[in-house]
Amino acid sequence: MKLLSMVIVGFPLVVNAQTADTTGNGALISQAMDHSEVMQNLAYLSDAIGPRLSGSPAMRKANDWTAQRFRDYGLTASLEEYSFGPAWSRGPLSAQLTAPFTRQINAWSWAWTAGTGGRPAEGRVIRIDATNADSLAKYVGRVRGAWVMQRPSSEIWNPDGPDMTARDSARVRDIAERARLERARLDTSAVAVEQRRQFSVDAPYILKRAGALGVITDGGKEFGLATMSGSPNRISPLPNIVVAHEDYTMLERMLKGGRAPRFSATITNTMGTRPVSQWNTVAEIRGAKRPGEVVILGAHLDSWDIAEGTTDNGTGSMVVLEAARILARSGVRPDRTIRFILFSGEEEGLLGSRAYAAAHARDADSVQAVLVLDNGTGMITGQALQGRDQDSTLWRQLLTPVVPLGVRTLRSARKTGTDHLSFEPYGVPAWNFDQMTRGYNHTHHSQVDTFDHAVESDLKQASAVMAVTALELANYPTLLARGAKTPVTPIKFGVPSPGLK
Repeated sequence: MKLLSMVIVGFPLVVNAQTADTTGNGALISQAMDHSEVMQNLAYLSDAIGPRLSGSPAMRKANDWTAQRFRDYGLTASLEEYSFGPAWSRGPLSAQLTAPFTRQINAWSWAWTAGTGGRPAEGRVIRIDATNADSLAKYVGRVRGAWVMQRPSSEIWNPDGPDMTARDSARVRDIAERARLERARLDTSAVAVEQRRQFSVDAPYILKRAGALGVITDGGKEFGLATMSGSPNRISPLPNIVVAHEDYTMLERMLKGGRAPRFSATITNTMGTRPVSQWNTVAEIRGAKRPGEVVILGAHLDSWDIAEGTTDNGTGSMVVLEAARILARSGVRPDRTIRFILFSGEEEGLLGSRAYAAAHARDADSVQAVLVLDNGTGMITGQALQGRDQDSTLWRQLLTPVVPLGVRTLRSARKTGTDHLSFEPYGVPAWNFDQMTRGYNHTHHSQVDTFDHAVESDLKQASAVMAVTALELANYPTLLARGAKTPVTPIKFGVPSPGLK
C-alpha cells in the first residue's frame, strides 16, 4: 500500500431513515467486540509466519494457513493461482561510509535488484539527474566507479525542530505545487507513457553499462526509517540500496561542501530467472437467496520483508479473516454470497487482485461491491466515495449502525494504491475504507512494521464495521449501479530495450 496522506472533508454521518436491512447487526457487533480472535490470528501471522514477500516460501505458508483458518470457521476456502514474475530473495548486506570519515551505514536492498556478488563495491558518491532519458544522458560519462544518487532528498520537516512558520509552510506547499505542475505537464499520450515506462526499465541497465557501482536511495522517513519497494516489473541488474533519510541528506551536504564522500557495500541477493506462480486465498459464505451475486471483502496478505508486515497489511487481512469468523459464528444467513479474498502481489503493483479481477471478468456484473482494508491498524473512521458521490445516501445508511463505534465521516474523494482499484475497470463498485492513521506513515514499508504497533480495540472495531457493511450489502434489495467500464491495462513485466541487457 502507498503512503497514506489524507485530510478528512465532506459531511458527517447522521442517523436517518434507512433502506439497508440492519437485521443481525447487533449479533455481529457483539461477536466482534466481545469474542474477538483477531489479535491471536495477527500474532501468529506476524510472529510465526513473519514477513510475506510475494514469491517467497513464507507467502505460500500464509496462503495455506489462512485457507485453513477460514475452513476452521466453517467456510469453504481454496487458493487461486496466477503467474507472478521471477522470485527474489534478500541476502546479507553491509554498508559503510569510507570517506571523509568511516562509519557503518544501515541499508537495505531495494527489492528485485542485484547484489554485488558478495564482494565489496567501493567508490565515490555522485549526484545525478536521472528523471528522464535526456537528463541521464548528460551524466553517463561520469558514473563509472561511482555510487549514484539519482534524486534530491525527500522534503521532510525536522520533527525535533521548531514548528513551521507561515513561510516554511508556504515553501513546502510551493515545492508540492511545482511537483504537481511538472506532472501535469507530462505528455499523457500512449506513446509518451510507454516511453517513460520503458525508460524506468532501461535506466539501471544504462547505468550498469556505463560502469556505475550502484544506486543509493533515500529512505524518505524520519528517525532512520526505511521505505521499501520494488517489483518484478522493474528488475534491476544494478545494486540499489535504501539508506536512512538522515544519511542521504548527509551525503548531499558532503557533496555540496566538496567533501568527496566515498561509499562501500557488500550485498548478496538471489534473483529468479523465470516466472513463478503465486496464489490468492479465497473463501466464502454462500448466499441463501442469490448465491450467484457476490459481496467481496478483501485485503492484501503479502508484505515487505524488512519487518513482520503487521500493519501493512497483516492487520487488514486478519480483519477480513475475523469478519468471516464473525459472520459465520453469528448465525446470520446473507442473501448474496460473501467472498473473502486475501491477495498476494499487492506490493509489487496490485498483481494478485489484477489477476483475480481479470480471471473473473465475466462475473463482474454480478459483484455487488468490493470493500478493501489497507491503511494500517487504525479503526475505520468512514468512507471515501471513490468518485461515486451518488452513493452517499447508501453509505450513510450502511454506516448508521456503526456510528456508535466511531464511524462518522463520508468524503468525496478517490483513494489509490491498493486492491479495490483492480475492480474499477470492470465497472464494479469498489471502496477502500478510511482509517485512523495510528502512525501508519511511519510503520508502512519500514523495519518497524511489527506486532507492537497493532491496536486491539481498533481491529475489533474494523472487524465489526466490515462484517456489518458486508451483510447489509449482501441483503440490499438491488444490485448497485455499475460504474463505467474502461480498458484494462495489461501487466507489463519490464524488458530492457535491445542492446542493454
